[in-house]
Amino acid sequence: MLQVIKYLLSLFSFFLYLKTTYQDYDIINKKKSYEKGVLSLKRPNIFLISFIILIFVILGIIVSFINILVDFQWFSDLHYLNVFFKKFLTQLTMGVPIFILVFMVLYFYTNKIIRDYVNFAQDIIVKKNINIYRRLGIAISLLIALFITLYAATNWWNDLLFFVNSVDFNETDPIFHKDISFYMFKLPLFYDIYNLLIVFIPVMIVVVIIAYGLMYLSDKTRFYEISDRDGNLFKAIYNKDILIKAFKEVVLLGFIFFVLMGIGYYLKAFKLLYSTKGIVFGATYTDIHVSLQFYRALAIISFVAAILLLIGFYKKNIKYIVAAPAIIIILAAIMVITETAVQNLIVSPNELDKEKKYISYNIEYTKKAFGLDRVTEKNYDMKKELTPKVLEENKATIDNIMINDYRPVKQAYNQLQAIRLYYKFNDIDIDRYTISGKYRQVFLAAREMDHESLSPQAKTWINLHLKYTHGYGVVMSLVNDVTPTGQPAMIIKNIPPSTNTDIKIDRPEIYFGELTNDYAIVNTKTGEFDYPSGDKNVQTNYKGTTGIPMTFINRILFSIYTGDARILLSTDITKDSKILIYRNIEQRVSKIAPFLLYDDDPYIVIDNGKLYWIIDAYTYSANYPYSQPYGSMGINYIRNSVKVVVDAYNGDVKYYISDNNDPLIKVYSKIFPTLFRDIKEMSHGLKRHIRYPQFLFDIQAEVYKNYHMTDPQVFYNKEDAWDIAKEKFEDKIEYQESQYMIMRLPGESKEEFILMIPYTPATKANMVAWMAARMDGENYGKLIVYKFPKNTIIYGPLQIENMIDQDPNISKELSLWNQQGSTVSRGNLLSIPIDDSMLYVEPLYIQSQNQNALPEVKRVIVAYKDQIVMEDTLKNALNKLFNLNTQQISQQNVPSNTANDTQKQLIEKAHETYQNAMEAVQKGNWSDFGKYMEELRKILDELNKSVKK
Repeated sequence: MLQVIKYLLSLFSFFLYLKTTYQDYDIINKKKSYEKGVLSLKRPNIFLISFIILIFVILGIIVSFINILVDFQWFSDLHYLNVFFKKFLTQLTMGVPIFILVFMVLYFYTNKIIRDYVNFAQDIIVKKNINIYRRLGIAISLLIALFITLYAATNWWNDLLFFVNSVDFNETDPIFHKDISFYMFKLPLFYDIYNLLIVFIPVMIVVVIIAYGLMYLSDKTRFYEISDRDGNLFKAIYNKDILIKAFKEVVLLGFIFFVLMGIGYYLKAFKLLYSTKGIVFGATYTDIHVSLQFYRALAIISFVAAILLLIGFYKKNIKYIVAAPAIIIILAAIMVITETAVQNLIVSPNELDKEKKYISYNIEYTKKAFGLDRVTEKNYDMKKELTPKVLEENKATIDNIMINDYRPVKQAYNQLQAIRLYYKFNDIDIDRYTISGKYRQVFLAAREMDHESLSPQAKTWINLHLKYTHGYGVVMSLVNDVTPTGQPAMIIKNIPPSTNTDIKIDRPEIYFGELTNDYAIVNTKTGEFDYPSGDKNVQTNYKGTTGIPMTFINRILFSIYTGDARILLSTDITKDSKILIYRNIEQRVSKIAPFLLYDDDPYIVIDNGKLYWIIDAYTYSANYPYSQPYGSMGINYIRNSVKVVVDAYNGDVKYYISDNNDPLIKVYSKIFPTLFRDIKEMSHGLKRHIRYPQFLFDIQAEVYKNYHMTDPQVFYNKEDAWDIAKEKFEDKIEYQESQYMIMRLPGESKEEFILMIPYTPATKANMVAWMAARMDGENYGKLIVYKFPKNTIIYGPLQIENMIDQDPNISKELSLWNQQGSTVSRGNLLSIPIDDSMLYVEPLYIQSQNQNALPEVKRVIVAYKDQIVMEDTLKNALNKLFNLNTQQISQQNVPSNTANDTQKQLIEKAHETYQNAMEAVQKGNWSDFGKYMEELRKILDELNKSVKK
């Protein structure tokens, strides 16, 4: 909408200019003398330039209106018109008074300058053309006022809404004792206004000086007065009247400027709470004892300077005028010198003593801003031994140990379950489901339509927008289960989705996802491709409620909007057709609420037979006092206050508030009362799948490395600094990723879904602690840090990796595999806390060097204390390490290892491989056919062995 206003006002200014130009054409064209400063204009050039400008302005208005109409219909379709109008109405509400005020000020000055120029000029032609100059002044004032208004409305609207709808944090800063809401919601708007005025006023002063200077120079005859004034140049150019007029205008603007400077120094005092000059972020000793005092003095001096400027003008005493600015400059210089001296001579020699209080402030407010003040710290004593009995008591934890890594799983899904070239699994999500009555951790991925994978000849407009409109179904596998060939054992697979579990999918179509970047027109005569079935394709029609109707007007509208006339000309589009736009879920949610920060890892959820996307959204700020900024955005306050749910079929978007204690989300709820819902309104099925986001957890874990130290002296010396544990992955040493896992926390009665990360000392590899985020039921969002005893060495992941490298049996086998046309790679090393003990598990992948070969889990390494074993399954590794009987570990550990399950898995795998081989024959791909037949032979051999057993 702002673009439309801009174009309309530009058009108005253009017509005003055009009217003025042609109205006075005859007068101006008659005056060709350059001595009077008037240029001769040629009519043909004016017509050509005017016509081109007019065309561009009209096109700009049309494009802007079309964008507005499209967005209006889209927001209306999603029932978020209030959100759409809120931003526009706020911009309009603040824009109109800003425009009027700025225009009046500019018009007053331009009109006065023009009037003085006409009165001072000696040229009769100039006096006759006063109307031209006034209209030109109006046009200039309009354009500048428009520019300033657009800038302010575009950049200030959010700050204005924050200011108006502010809520208290009920916490105050330690220096000025103001509620944190002042810094988060009010101070930004003050800075906005101040920063604009402190630039605008000096520019006005320069313009006034230049204008009155040119005003004098316009009368060239004054230079000839030099000879009449004894050769004195000063006397020749001196004109008391024009100097008085110019000085009067400059003094008034100067008065305003010095008042602004005083306000600026007052505001800078608050900005000390974001100082980066000291040992920690925020105001430190020098800031409080030197900078703050000087800012207060400079604020007073600036107000005094403003008054002295007026006194000096009326008393015609230059000393008053010069004195105050000189004092400001001198005082500012003294301030810099004093700051340096105090910092180097007083603070640095006694830094801990002087900064101790301010370090405490930084620790306290950083922890509050990142939600780390709610961390519960507990001791993890490592007193118990892992025994068969302990493992049996924690069998749910054992049953969910991740022996697959999500990266090879993604490869496997795309090769084994993409089915067609145009399908793609964009990402692997980790979640938990109750399957056949048991709480299981799973990998899950959506099978989306990937237009980029279509063959070039298939990338027609009809295929891209009318035919191939959606993805289909999901694939799911248990994180701890693999097939006999080492691939993830899929419990939901194929098209249509098939499963032996109690999880059902009744609506598998995915019209809205991570790869749906094009618009789609549904319910056309063409019919939509639904899914492949043998040699034929099943077609469908969209039955969702979302979509903008393809009326004749809308067909014209979207033809212009997309730049494609085929929308208007296509005979396949009917009155029952609808267009789906903004189908990429990340684009969709940010279009509705761009003021939130969105997680880059949406995850797919199955609930009541339907597919939904859940996206974590964050409120954030860089204005929390004393809080250490994080990352390139400088964020120093963040909360995961919103869970966004997008219907994968219908495209409905719902925003649920998950943290009612966050003041920022309270403000946003006041600003957009129809946008947010309480988390209690979320369906029970979806609520069971909300996760503590890895993005936020990783930030908190990173900040907590140092901010677990609460003693200022310990913090200052970094005596107990931690680091994220490192591991080896694909022969590279890198920081461990935080891991989702199902386990029973110490002291708890049952297993739960958590997110955890281990810590090591900053300069060592042994573990000192691990952090966990809980997310089931009422425990959602609780952070716990378990600290290991300081007098005990607990192996860190990298130390376990080194022990694996040094184990002669393991290293021998790894070397052997690497020499037989295969490569061996390690998955993530999992550090699994079990009942006051620590177990380490790492899968080994073997991948043939063939082009289409997949990495396969062939071995599992398990470590406990100084013992390391490597076996073909996790169950066998645990059995070898702890001398377990086959009955002592739940058979769910590796379900595919029972005789019946093994045969069933092999039969399914053989059938699938045979189908792949037949497809290769149809495509004439004899290389793949040979590979699949060899794989089929191996599967049949294993099936034969299992039958004999």
